[in-house]
Amino acid sequence: MMYMVVGYNLMYPESGNGFIPGLSFFLGADNTLDEVLASEGGIYYSNLSDFMFQVVFVATAMSIVSGAVAERMKLWAFLAFAVVLTGVIYPIQGYWSWGEGFLDGIGYSDYAGSGIVHMAGASAALAGVLLLGPRKGKYGPGGEINAIPGSNLPLATLGMFILWMGWFGFNGGSELMVSNVESANNVAMVFVNTNLAAAGGLVAALLLARLLFGKADLTMALNGALAGLVSITAEPLTPAPLLAAVIGAIGGVIVIFSIVGLDRLRVDDPVGAISVHGVAGVWGVLAVLLSNEDATLLGQVAGLAAIFVFVFVASLLVWSILKLLIGIRVSEEEEVAGLDVGECGMEAYPDFVSARAD
Repeated sequence: MMYMVVGYNLMYPESGNGFIPGLSFFLGADNTLDEVLASEGGIYYSNLSDFMFQVVFVATAMSIVSGAVAERMKLWAFLAFAVVLTGVIYPIQGYWSWGEGFLDGIGYSDYAGSGIVHMAGASAALAGVLLLGPRKGKYGPGGEINAIPGSNLPLATLGMFILWMGWFGFNGGSELMVSNVESANNVAMVFVNTNLAAAGGLVAALLLARLLFGKADLTMALNGALAGLVSITAEPLTPAPLLAAVIGAIGGVIVIFSIVGLDRLRVDDPVGAISVHGVAGVWGVLAVLLSNEDATLLGQVAGLAAIFVFVFVASLLVWSILKLLIGIRVSEEEEVAGLDVGECGMEAYPDFVSARAD
């Protein structure tokens, strides 16, 4: 809703100075139909189709935050932050690159958003997690790290595969057209590389987990697949298939060390979202240099720095204001009982509730 009200127009403004976009509201008549040149002759293309595509990206960035703050954040604080992130913070940094702002001008390359979408979402999540603090019982006074198991790993696995399938639209759709042979072939290459990176990330994470923990850790394997997908997202077109698999595998390795490292730093991220989308997102942006000759180290590093600093600082400010005004963390009693009960007034797991027949 906020992306419709103001976010899309901030990200793709009619005017701007490269840093600050022009301000306008709502999707007007000028958003409905534009003439563009296709393979042979003129065709018509609806900007509303681009809005629909881009709104899924901004929703992805916001959903990253939800995983990191799970199990202890107030619902309405989360929704209030969603208004600001989707309406202002995400669109402004998106304008810098995809909206032809200053990052685009210095050559920052990010095909489908390893930095623009994934690292941005992780930066916002990190700011929230630092203010929110860890879940009760996660860390002990002597430096102990206590595992809090997920409630349903088969559903988590299904969710990962849904994301894997959706990523073909995420990356393949970023070609933006299939109206000629070249663009259709590009989409095919993106599909192959996206799939191989996910597979590479999963296999690498599974093998590393077996070496480090002595078990085939399913949660690490799932995050490895997602890290592979995030890693290839910045450039799924130019790598050869073998290189795409390697890029994904490196992402799968990095994510395990990141999850373990953040835990040691007492940064409580229940689903590993900051590691999957943030750390793997950084790797993905840098991995562009392995295959895209037009990308430069300066452009990629400048893009990462600008996106992280802006999104993190802006998010920290918004989270701090929310903490002051309405609070962002539920009470200890609500946390123990579960936010399904405290915030929503219903049981998410009725099979755990005792019932007595009269």
